[in-house]
Amino acid sequence: MLKTMRPGTVLVDVAVDQGGCIETCKPTTHEDPTFIIDDIVHYCVANMPGAVPYTSTLALTNATLPYAVRLANLGWQEACRRDPALRLGLNVVNGEVVYQGVAEAWNLPLVSVDSVLEPAHA
Repeated sequence: MLKTMRPGTVLVDVAVDQGGCIETCKPTTHEDPTFIIDDIVHYCVANMPGAVPYTSTLALTNATLPYAVRLANLGWQEACRRDPALRLGLNVVNGEVVYQGVAEAWNLPLVSVDSVLEPAHA
């Protein structure tokens, strides 16, 4: 696909820390952040937020703190029952695979998350 892009196009692989999402990318650093393949500039800095540590820490905290508070106040099961975003983060519950991607990757049976979350106590 690189050959179909205009020369000078910039690709940014923000997932390079986790293995990347662009085949031609390899981790780079803030000191030497780019490389060129087929006239396409690749920017693949591992830990991009590290360039602005204070700001990125505030952003991450602001994004994740509400989830941590819900988990702390409700317990993980009740928080996951109430919050679809938290439910989507579950992969295995009580030894049962509840996430389709994990079940497919490991050829394991998929179990409904509703069937493995304990009912709320009355």
